[in-house]
Amino acid sequence: MGVLVLGAIKKGAAKMERIAEPELMEGEEQGLVYAQADFSEANRLFLSLFTEKFSCFSGKGEILDLGCGPADILIRFARAYPDCTFVGLDGAETMLAPGRCAVAQEQLEHRIALHCQHLPCSFLPDGQRQFQAILANSFLHHLHRPEVLWQTIREYTAPGGAVLVMDLFRPESIEAARYLVSRYAADEPETLQEDFYNSLLAAFRPEEIQAQLKQAGLEFCCEKVSDRHIAVWGSRTW
Repeated sequence: MGVLVLGAIKKGAAKMERIAEPELMEGEEQGLVYAQADFSEANRLFLSLFTEKFSCFSGKGEILDLGCGPADILIRFARAYPDCTFVGLDGAETMLAPGRCAVAQEQLEHRIALHCQHLPCSFLPDGQRQFQAILANSFLHHLHRPEVLWQTIREYTAPGGAVLVMDLFRPESIEAARYLVSRYAADEPETLQEDFYNSLLAAFRPEEIQAQLKQAGLEFCCEKVSDRHIAVWGSRTW
């Protein structure tokens, strides 16, 4: 499967360098703000992309969500795929706590298990547990070592399993990042606006993600799917 990148930057244009942010969102205020924020547009897009790119998905088996946060993606997938079970991993208990409440409210505790874990993951035995699908939404840009995400995907995706990673991509300039914050987060709390801005600066460009995939030996597709999101998807062929 080839790699496709849309919207290439014009030759000679200046590129804003990446500014990494903390890997974990451990503040209690951050956890509450994210649980209360409206990410429905992006989360609907994520589920829509999965159903579009993996129309032949069996709808059975176990699905792993890396960097699951407050578990909204997991709950949406649980509704869409009632015969699947789910594991969500996140390194910050403050992000998982609202997710545990949401899962309980939806009465999905028997299908969704949330665990506080970092990558590389000690929770899963090396290669002994594999998943029919692996998901990661708005997780890649947090990583100081992005290779751990792709290695986890290589290790824990079942043969023929589906992989979908969606994240922000870094704008061309500080001004462009500020514009996106004003357009999509103007009515959100200041904490969320600041986090969104920092996440845009910490996000990877399409060509950087391409290089990561090549280094990991993953022949996945990669394309921009909105004015701020990029998606990577493919099935296990290795």
